[in-house]
Formats: sequence, C-alpha cells, structure tokens
Amino acid sequence: MNSSLSRLQATLWLLLCGIAGMAMLFLFDDSCQMDGGQHYLFARWAWVHHELFVGVWSRPLFTFVYAFPALAGFRAARALTVLMCLATAWQTWRLAEDFKLRRAPLSIALLFLQPSFFLFCADTMTEPIFALVYVVALRLHHRGWIKAGMIVASLMILARPEGFFLGVLWAFWGLRIADCGLRIHPAQPASPSPFPNWLRTVPQLVQSAIRNPQSAIKVLLLATGSCLWWLAAWLITGNPLFIKHNWPNNWPLTGTVYGAQGLIAFPSRLPEVVGLFLLPFFVYGLVWLLKQRQLLTLTSSFLLVFVLHTILRAYGLLGSAGYPRYLVAISPAVALITLSGWNEMSKFFAHISRPVRMGCAGVLLATSVWVNFVYADGAEWSRDAKAINAVHAWFQALPEKPEITRLIWSKPYAAILFDRDPWENPAFTHDRERDLKLLGEMPAGTMALWDERVGPKEFGLRAGDFQTMGFTVLNSQSFNLEGYLLDRSWFGFGGPRKQTINLLYKLKNQ
Repeated sequence: MNSSLSRLQATLWLLLCGIAGMAMLFLFDDSCQMDGGQHYLFARWAWVHHELFVGVWSRPLFTFVYAFPALAGFRAARALTVLMCLATAWQTWRLAEDFKLRRAPLSIALLFLQPSFFLFCADTMTEPIFALVYVVALRLHHRGWIKAGMIVASLMILARPEGFFLGVLWAFWGLRIADCGLRIHPAQPASPSPFPNWLRTVPQLVQSAIRNPQSAIKVLLLATGSCLWWLAAWLITGNPLFIKHNWPNNWPLTGTVYGAQGLIAFPSRLPEVVGLFLLPFFVYGLVWLLKQRQLLTLTSSFLLVFVLHTILRAYGLLGSAGYPRYLVAISPAVALITLSGWNEMSKFFAHISRPVRMGCAGVLLATSVWVNFVYADGAEWSRDAKAINAVHAWFQALPEKPEITRLIWSKPYAAILFDRDPWENPAFTHDRERDLKLLGEMPAGTMALWDERVGPKEFGLRAGDFQTMGFTVLNSQSFNLEGYLLDRSWFGFGGPRKQTINLLYKLKNQ
C-alpha cells in the first residue's frame, strides 16, 4: 500500500477511535472496577504521601505519569488514558508497517475493537500505560536498537508485575540476537519445522552467554527499571527494603483469595480480550504465525502472558482474579496477530467480488463496535457513579454542611468526589468484631458514604453496622440504575442494578 494512503487511513481510524474514547470518557463517570479509582487516588495524593510514588500497588510508572493530570481532576487523568491509548494504536500501526503487514492501518481498529481494551480506554488502570511501553520497546527492538529497546522494556515492571516475566522473555530474545544474529521477525519462514525447538535453544544460549559474557552483560539493561525503582524507594522512604515491606498482604504466592477456578476459567474469557467476532481471525493468525515461525516476539509475548494468567487463575496464585483486562497489557500483540489472521483468511474469499467483501467486512466491524459498547454498558459497577453523584449533590446543596474530619467509603469514587485523602479510609480487616471496634473509635465529624452492594461484599459491613457504632444517617437513597443500551437483563448480564447509597455522620465518639 502507498505510504501516504496508509497514513491517511491510519489517521482516519485514529480519529474514529478517538471519538469512541471520548464517548467513553463522558458516558461513564467512574471505573467499572474499583482499582481504577484507587489508582487515581494514589496518583493525586502522591504529592502528600511520597511513598506512593514507589509503592508496589500504586505502580511507580503509573503514579508518576498520572500525578500531574490528577491535580486537574479525575476526568483530566482519564483523558490522558484516551490519549495514551491513541498513542498505543498509532505505534501499533507503525509496528505493523515495520513488519510490512498488509492492511496495516486496520491494526488500529483491531486494537480498539478488543472489548477489554475499549472498556478501559478512558479509565485509570495500569494496563494501558504498560501496553504503550510494550509496543514502543518492541518497535525499538525490531528496528535494531536493541539496547534502547531493553531500557524501555525495563520500565514495564514499574507498571505491572507482568513486566518481570516479559523482561525474562526479552532477555531470551537479546541472547538469541547476540548469539547468532538471529532475526526475530523473519519475513519468510526460517525453517520447515512448524515450531521452534525451545528446549534445545535455551541450553545453547546459556552456553553462549558463558562463552561470550560481554553479550550477556547487555541483557542487564533489562534491570534498569527495577534498579531505578529500588533507588527511588530508598531515597524517598529511607528504607532499602521498602519494596519488600510494601508488598500487599492479599498477593500471597499461594492461596486462593479469589478462588481457584481451574484451567478453563481464563481461556474462556478470550472473547472479552479479542472480541467475539474477531476471535476466529486471532486463533487462525496465532496458529499460522507459529507454524510459519513469523512475528515470534508477538506470539511468544501473548503465549507467555496468557499461559501465566491461566495458571495463576487456575490455582489462585498471587491473588489472581482472572480479569480479561490483564491481557490489555499486550493488546498490540493481540491486534497484530488478529491482523495476520485477517490477511491470511481473506485469501479464502478472494474469488468473491470486492464490493461484497468490503460490505461483509464493514458489517463485521460495525457489529464489533456495537458489541463493544454493549459490553461497556453492561459493566454495572460503573453505574454506581450516578447514585453517588446524586447523594454528593444533595450534600453540596445543604445550606449548613457539617464539618468532615474524616471520610469513610466503600467505593473510591466517593473519595474522588469529596477529594479526600485515601489514607482516611480505615484498613478494614474482614474481622467483624475488630472492624466494628474500629468504627466505634472513629472521631466525631467522621462521615461515611456506604453502599449496600459493594460494602457488604468487600468489607462485610452494612449501613446498620455504622449506626450501631454511633453514626447517624444523613441521607439514604435507593436507585434502579439502568444502562444506556441494556434496559433489561440478557442471560443475567446488563440488567438494571439496584443500589442504595447511605450518607452517615458521627456526632460524637462511641
């Protein structure tokens, strides 16, 4: 394709995706998962609690980048994510051009048509910034700037834990290149063998690294991000073991915080990762690329992260909840694998007239767009923002508002609206007696915004428990929250969400 035409098509796709991203920004006021609001609070209050800049859960790279727009508010921070996703889409197209893939501009659409990517394209989650670092590092790697690619790739661990495992894989790529100048993305099949013989290659690379230590030393560049994190944590906190001590308690190596769901649980959610109607193209593309031994960095990245989370979810390791959004981190690889499958499968329909092929492709893409909006609309938790907005507006309209000395909440969006320090929320333990005692010790002037769905489920506490410990109900409103598109339930998905929001206030200590 002519480079000017390709750029024009890519620009048009980017414009359409930008419009979709802005729609998500203004249609939904809150994240569909509580982590989004929590990460925003970490970024906004890192200027007060400096240890948040280097916290394990707050993610150093995310917190540092978002700390600046967070000063302007939640929507400004979410707008940055839209821009970041557009930048990721642009770099994905450029990577497709580097690989000389046909229909390269389509990769932009195939990125945004991934339901999980679309769902979080205007959110404050850590996966989008990981995806941007990942695709930029890949471009540097494939352009021959191996060292620069390693340094950028080393930043992935500052965004998400998957960065460690991808870093190990990246070291393997680096050693292969240093050993024999092997091309990672051959334009033609490198061997008639359907799959690379990894078991034979790994020992060879170890031997090569021993014989040629200078080439192996270059791989240490992948530790750049980790070293910077450790050094920054030491300088900010004065504790050289801060990262170890800051490791969240609910991330045990073993144990089943969210249950052990078996080996099928995570793979069964692939339609939420790739897209229901695009999944056949992705599967075909993955199998074809593996058979031809092409785009090995993309296929190995996907398989590593996919298998990793399949195992973690199957056995409940590291507190894995098995969310499809985890694969948003490598969404550029998913998009280009899908594009490869699209290109190869299109050969089966070459005998059909071009207008018919274009029409069918248009219907497929339009249907995928609709499914994406339905998927986002069915994320019921994000609707709670409407209810919290109503209670917040009621409080703001009071002629004489009570002084708030501390705020307790069941959903981070409440702290965002009231602009309160996240450290004000007590560290509930799920030990009922201990948590009730904690509420009883809250100082006068403490206000609580507590809902009747997330609060009991996540913390085991209801509004009545607050009243028992000396809180008075200022306002309680019940809501029947409907989606924009789904006004009724379809197979238990997307129906009206019944919610009650309670605003409670403590006049004096118990």
